[in-house]
Amino acid sequence: MVLMVGIITLATVGWLYSPRLFVVYLQRIQGRNFSVGQIRTELVQGFQFAWGRGMVWAGLLGGLAASGTSYWLARRIVRPLEEIETITRQFAAGELEQRLPNYDIPELTQLAQSVNHMAADLAGVEQRRRELVGDLSHELRTPLTIVRGYLEGLADGTVTAEPAVYERLARETQRLQRLVNDLQELSQLESGYLPIHRQPLAIGPLLTSVVARFKDQQPSDAPVQLVLDCAPDLPQVMVDPERLEQILVNLLTNALCHTQVGQVTVRACMQSPFLWISVADTGEGIAAEDLPHVFDRFWRADPARDRRSGGTGIGLTICYRLVTLHGGQITVESTLGGGSTFRFGLPINTESRS
Repeated sequence: MVLMVGIITLATVGWLYSPRLFVVYLQRIQGRNFSVGQIRTELVQGFQFAWGRGMVWAGLLGGLAASGTSYWLARRIVRPLEEIETITRQFAAGELEQRLPNYDIPELTQLAQSVNHMAADLAGVEQRRRELVGDLSHELRTPLTIVRGYLEGLADGTVTAEPAVYERLARETQRLQRLVNDLQELSQLESGYLPIHRQPLAIGPLLTSVVARFKDQQPSDAPVQLVLDCAPDLPQVMVDPERLEQILVNLLTNALCHTQVGQVTVRACMQSPFLWISVADTGEGIAAEDLPHVFDRFWRADPARDRRSGGTGIGLTICYRLVTLHGGQITVESTLGGGSTFRFGLPINTESRS
């Protein structure tokens, strides 16, 4: 269509304008003591014939050249698009290893890079899905095996029906319930369906209440001391109090479970633009190569996946999601055998400061 419009425009303008320009040229020649009046008509007709014949050949050859060039350019565009379509069909079939190369056309290269990035994200999602299914199966297998073994023993009389047996069964069912609740909450966090009700909050009373609750659960001669270091003049933060308490409980529980002897310190300080809260322990610590995986689902520093703490392996993941959902940041510093420090920052209530 573009080629035809160009040819028609060229022919129309040339047919209407060229003869008039030729007549003006003849008039200039006649002004030089040369008479062309008798042959003017024949000259114009001859010019129109020559011009028309030249336009036919020019249009034919130009059309062939333009068509060939258009076909070549179209193939340069269509061939990569066909390759992209083939690769995306493979992605839809679950083959996420294929990648697209760079092309001569920058826009197609950008499209190919976007498709490759999408494939990498899909591969990551698929890998995490497989890991989640495997980890979940691993987490469920142990308590279910224990419950089944005790029930079969009670049924055939090999296990005596004692209060300790029922207490063990109750602990395993509580672990299952805790795992299901944590998974449901994590799913709501990642899908964006968990409601967050932010409000201005003074952090001091909440920290005091949470730390006092944990102290009440410890015996007076406990080998681990729980210490609170909180300045009295800290600004308010914009948080959901219930979710903040959940973060603190998860971090404190994790610190106490991995500290046999020593101290767990809860500290709050101001460092713009966040109010930072840290939970530091003197426990077993985390190896440097394991730090990037601390907030992954079902991750445990113990390769044997020891469950003596009764944790589900999702608590730190939930903390990370909750802090991020509040617009804050959470970090971890640790050395193997030297304890760990989990530190998260919450946005300050600017209205209260003004």
